Amino acid sequence: MTAPSTTPAPSRRGRWIEHWDPEDEAFWRTTGQRIARRNLFFSVLSEHIGFSVWAMWSVLVLFMGPEYGLSPADKFLLTSVVTLVGAVVRVPYTFAVAVFGGRNWTIIAACLLLVPTIAAFAVMKPGTSFSTFLWVGLLAGVGGGNFASSMTNINAFFPLRKKGWALGLNAGGGNIGVPVIQLVALAIIGANGGPRVLLGIYIPLIVVAAVLAALFMDNIASVRNDTGAAKDAARDAHTWIMAFLYIGTFGSFIGYSFAFGQVLQNEFGRTPLQAAYLTFIGPLLGSLIRPVGGRLADRYGGARITLWNFVAMAAAAAVLIVAGMRKSLPLFVCVFVVLFVLSGLGNGSTYKMIPGIFQAKAAAQGLRGEEAAAYGRRLSGASMGLIGAVGALGGVGINLAFRQSFLAYGSGTGAFVAFLAFYGVALVVTWAVYLRRPAGQTRAEAAPSEAEPRLGYAEV
Repeated sequence: MTAPSTTPAPSRRGRWIEHWDPEDEAFWRTTGQRIARRNLFFSVLSEHIGFSVWAMWSVLVLFMGPEYGLSPADKFLLTSVVTLVGAVVRVPYTFAVAVFGGRNWTIIAACLLLVPTIAAFAVMKPGTSFSTFLWVGLLAGVGGGNFASSMTNINAFFPLRKKGWALGLNAGGGNIGVPVIQLVALAIIGANGGPRVLLGIYIPLIVVAAVLAALFMDNIASVRNDTGAAKDAARDAHTWIMAFLYIGTFGSFIGYSFAFGQVLQNEFGRTPLQAAYLTFIGPLLGSLIRPVGGRLADRYGGARITLWNFVAMAAAAAVLIVAGMRKSLPLFVCVFVVLFVLSGLGNGSTYKMIPGIFQAKAAAQGLRGEEAAAYGRRLSGASMGLIGAVGALGGVGINLAFRQSFLAYGSGTGAFVAFLAFYGVALVVTWAVYLRRPAGQTRAEAAPSEAEPRLGYAEV
């Protein structure tokens, strides 16, 4: 029989929870789980709308025919700057949770989405200059920041044993905003509607997300702004190693999401409607599979899942090179969708690794119980913003690589060669840092020494 929890129930001051201890199993079972899941649900909703706003230019460019006067290179540059801003704002969004509170910042961040949506509604017409589209596209980048604040907030609500599932579900539910806006665009294009119809649908949805966050979410008082945590996370080599790996997983997901439709139009001559019929499939499956990546990482270890995922991504990139050279649209689309699925799995497994790494470092320093959990939450929460920002820059690189490949070769083959090389490096880094044991050391000898590189992070 489990002893009753001695941890007090969470007391509230307004919408602030004064005490929170998810690692206490009795507390979690009787009280914490219900509160955490409620916050997770509404966090996913707001982040979902944020991803849709961030990705809206990936579908708006499909509406922009010859009458807009934009070349393929212009459109790739436009989606690149949107991705760039979304990556950069993830850093301040991460620390905004500690300054304002998770609930409060979710409300603010949702309201900020009205700015790029209304601005795009105002300028979306032939005759608008390319520079104006660029400036308005920059505003849409704020949608990318919602991911970082949402992940940091949800990370504080769940115990380590549940983080893979919770973070995977939170991120997957947000990521699915990409295919949803693409599906809405497909319906509008099919009905001969214009881009302003799409934007008009999302403006009231943003308001609904902000109102629901205000009504049903909570702030955790113990999550305070800690500049020391940010500095410690930035000095830790694992933050930057994981950021590099996240370039390969989430960077691939968001980069391909923005570029897929344009590649189909420019390399295979698809019309906007024909491209829209296909573009949503990969992001949809990649989003849905992300929680599965977290679950697999919970069970088998994030490093193991991440390693084999990069092996499969490299193989998929190689097949895409062949499909592009042979101009085989069926093979190209099928394998591209597989690559999306793999990027989603990798998203879940890499984010599971982050709290596990810092929890392992706490154990190696002799910390136990709540002290170790607090150390892990402190550094993993701070590192997530940096990792998420650098990882999203991979989406910028993918769009720029496609732009250069089409300018130089008239196809995306050159870009896929670069992606294949990157995935090869990423799998080597994963093995060398988190799975390889020192020469002569057995698995049992390696297991207790999980706090430093190359000493057995297979379980994180």
